[in-house]
Amino acid sequence: MTNGEAITALTQSEKIKTGITWITQDLEILAGLPEPERTGAERIIRTNLHMLYNEVMLADRLAHAEVWAAVKKSVNDAMVMANSGVIHEVSYHLTQAVSQVTTVSQRCMTLLKEEGLL
Repeated sequence: MTNGEAITALTQSEKIKTGITWITQDLEILAGLPEPERTGAERIIRTNLHMLYNEVMLADRLAHAEVWAAVKKSVNDAMVMANSGVIHEVSYHLTQAVSQVTTVSQRCMTLLKEEGLL
């Protein structure tokens, strides 16, 4: 991985982790909503999952790291769960994704520290 790819991957990974955190918080809020409000909230969560997936795809294109494939799979699995009506399973897949994204961040920070750029 080049220094430029590492910088890009680091910034993208931070953006992706933030998105995962927001969606996870939305899922917590969803659990306490009355039924009439759940439909709209679920739609928002599905939309945010699609936006998150697009960010992962962008990260994969800009900073080629083998870990992005695993992140894409986890986020895709989360979208499948949300679209299938088992939205309570989304958190599990997002937990896997955040772990994988954290691995990307750590690798990038290590590389950039070794190069004296961080």
